[in-house]
Amino acid sequence: MSSATASTSILSSLRYSDSLTVVGISFCTAIVCECISWLLIYRTNSYKSLKSSIDKASKKLETMKTDKPTKISLKKSKTKKIDRVETSLKESSRDLSLFKFKSGAVVALVLFVVFGLLNSLFEGKVVAKLPFKPFGIVMKMSHRGLVGDDATDCSMAFLYFLCSISIRTNLQKFLGFSPPRGAAAGGGLFPMPDPKTN
Repeated sequence: MSSATASTSILSSLRYSDSLTVVGISFCTAIVCECISWLLIYRTNSYKSLKSSIDKASKKLETMKTDKPTKISLKKSKTKKIDRVETSLKESSRDLSLFKFKSGAVVALVLFVVFGLLNSLFEGKVVAKLPFKPFGIVMKMSHRGLVGDDATDCSMAFLYFLCSISIRTNLQKFLGFSPPRGAAAGGGLFPMPDPKTN
């Protein structure tokens, strides 16, 4: 009885070994990428200064938008002040995106190399089973490079994609490296045109 249980556990571990390998490599890659980002960006005074200015501007903007003046003259003056703060926030966010661009290229290179390595190891192999039957473009991604008609078969590329997004995002939050408040609203590297200027 005990030998049967042991053999079942071994088979179970072998069944999930490929998926655990992909998840483990994804986790290690996320740590390496964040270390690179810390060396090139997060520890520098320029980044800390930009992040601080974005945080202050976003908080100031929130406060200004919650206060509602009664007089028309005060409303016009406040609107101009809000426009100035929004412009400053957009410029700081754009500068931050440009500043992060240099590490983005290095991180992209690391991810490309790791993906190539995993692709050579797990090409055409089913690394996991999906608990649902995907549809449309999701199925094309999850079943990429696999033979057979079982829609619940999951390829390495799809599992690695999901792990890369979820692990690195949560790791950034845990380490305190998440983008500052207002950076997304600021427009990033290619901000949308301001409708007020048209």
